[in-house]
Amino acid sequence: MDYQSNPRGVTIKTVDGQALSGKINLGINERLSDIFVRDQKPFIILFDVTFDGGGEGKVLFVNKSHIIWAEPEK
Repeated sequence: MDYQSNPRGVTIKTVDGQALSGKINLGINERLSDIFVRDQKPFIILFDVTFDGGGEGKVLFVNKSHIIWAEPEK
């Protein structure tokens, strides 16, 4: 199985009010919404993340049930 890198920028807001900006690797998925709606895995992996009080360049595993909204970068 070949690994495909297809990073897309995204900002998400969590239930605790934190806004996280980073990238998600879509891999073979074609749309960012597929990660949130169709993928059954409970966590998403964000990389190159920046957020208030936490720095930048982080890698975070975020539970999808703690996400209020997500906005793709253009």
